[in-house]
Amino acid sequence: MTIGMALVLCAPGAGHTADELADAVECRERAGLPNFFAKLKRGGNVRIGYLGGSITAQDGWRPKSRDWFQQKYPGAKVEEINAAIGGTGSDLGVFRLRRDVLDAKPDLLFVEFAVNDGGAPVEQIHRCMEGIVRQTWNALPETDTCFVYTVHESMLRDLQAGKFPRSASAMETVAEHYGIPTIHMALEVARLEKEGKLVFKGAKPKTDAERAALGDKILFSPDGVHPYTDAGHQLYLEAVARSMEKLARVGRTGRHSLGEPLRVDNWEGAALVPLNTKLLQGEWTKLGADDPVAKRFSKRLPELWKASRAGASITVRFRGTALAVYDIVGPDCGQVEVSVDGKALGKQARFDAYCTYHRLAKLVVAADLSGGEHTAVIRLLDESPDKAAILSKRNEKIDDPARYAGLNWYAGALLVVGEVR
Repeated sequence: MTIGMALVLCAPGAGHTADELADAVECRERAGLPNFFAKLKRGGNVRIGYLGGSITAQDGWRPKSRDWFQQKYPGAKVEEINAAIGGTGSDLGVFRLRRDVLDAKPDLLFVEFAVNDGGAPVEQIHRCMEGIVRQTWNALPETDTCFVYTVHESMLRDLQAGKFPRSASAMETVAEHYGIPTIHMALEVARLEKEGKLVFKGAKPKTDAERAALGDKILFSPDGVHPYTDAGHQLYLEAVARSMEKLARVGRTGRHSLGEPLRVDNWEGAALVPLNTKLLQGEWTKLGADDPVAKRFSKRLPELWKASRAGASITVRFRGTALAVYDIVGPDCGQVEVSVDGKALGKQARFDAYCTYHRLAKLVVAADLSGGEHTAVIRLLDESPDKAAILSKRNEKIDDPARYAGLNWYAGALLVVGEVR
């Protein structure tokens, strides 16, 4: 079950510096999940929060693990809080944590962002993941937390060399500081791929010849990241189950103590602030429940505003270090220009190469500001990004010009590290 001497199935935590990659270990027990297991054994309602990206949003390890807990502890009624959003990382998760997860009072919080944080700076990962931990234990000090790591094909070589990829290594630093257990669900995947027993990426065979070529190998995913439910996600579940058998035996029940922060600039103060008419200038429409875009995203953005005419803007006066807008990108969207404290910071398209459909997004206005008073203005422009050129990056084309003709901006909330004035 190992890939060289560095990979073991379960071990106590060991620290590492920010420049080092952590040794690849399937499960680091640390302080365990004692409150969660005590509640499972007592019976009654038990809630598990799943905060993550598209891998967690799939019909895969999330419902499989929930069902595993239910079968293992039949006296409990295990419920899930599905707070997964595809294409998003911990830098959005830390802002939406309270509304999407904590308000439902989970007994266990799984956090899965290693793949989507793959390109993020280590310092940002530290700030966001620590913010998630500190928000959780400030609000719910008896809620246990577990970081889980998934894999992208670009991360396989690190795992097979006995090391965690950079994003998971950064998360290990936070986990070690707070005694949080971690599970890397893909170590068995990496081992099987290295031994030629697993095909990491490929279409499911359709012909007898294709099935014969695959043989008894496991086909992990169609795209190098999102596992097949019956194969890749099953391996993820088995990693969770192995780890839980060990985690159930460690730790002491009680309230979690935060102690001193790892980083004084962590995003414990990250907040989601709904938009209102005081913040909006120009022509905005608050979309009704029957609007197809508003209806689709009502769970995450219960109030959604739409601007279609150039000059519509959001003006925010705030005290803090970072500001963003929780919005939607899509085929009918345009672009905005941003200024902070009177300084123009350029244009940002609300359209990208994946915008053949609408999806949730985060428009970064400013980061790493001094902690004083600031004023930001985000204004809709009357010029369109080059949508055809942007789509061509993924070999996509404008299939219906009418769908792509708009210059709209859909905005739902502010994301601020600090306080809106």
